[in-house]
Amino acid sequence: MQDLRLIVGLGNPGPEHAKTRHNAGFRFVDALVDAAGERWRVESKLFGEVARVNIAGRDIWVLKPSTFMNLSGKSVAAALRFWKIEPEAMLVAHDELDLPPGTVRLKFDGGHGGQNGLRDIFKHTGHGKFGRLRVGIGHPGHKDRVTGWVLGRANADDDVLIARGIDEALAVMPLLADGNFNEAQKRLNTSSP
Repeated sequence: MQDLRLIVGLGNPGPEHAKTRHNAGFRFVDALVDAAGERWRVESKLFGEVARVNIAGRDIWVLKPSTFMNLSGKSVAAALRFWKIEPEAMLVAHDELDLPPGTVRLKFDGGHGGQNGLRDIFKHTGHGKFGRLRVGIGHPGHKDRVTGWVLGRANADDDVLIARGIDEALAVMPLLADGNFNEAQKRLNTSSP
């Protein structure tokens, strides 16, 4: 992964979606921007909200697309073009069904795993060569229940676990900002929920 220049959180806009499992990516970037003492501002030409944070002495853009999840690529592609950033210098935070709540993992490259926001980013970039911060939300147990699960709210116990995982992810951001993806990945991938 190239030096980190852009962090994107995936989710659905609007108060009705704010606390859903699917908005774990938004939850992460909101926590990041809050921790940095910064504020979001609407950037209509980028189809989203943006903030700039300083992590380990580096200024990094943060993007929260205002498109719905399955159209996230439109906002991401606009931001990459506008700021002249290569996808390899981007980290996308998203919900992950295949990880239990509270488990957060870093990954670079690979497939979209059926995640609709990632799928649309692939469509716009032509590949998956970018970092992912996978925020575990757990799986409902059967594929027919997935839609209701991701669009629903986590129970109190899972919510606490997800918040704890996000805190662990925030703790490795200075390593990522310094270009030390492998060490950040090792720390997150060996932590347990």
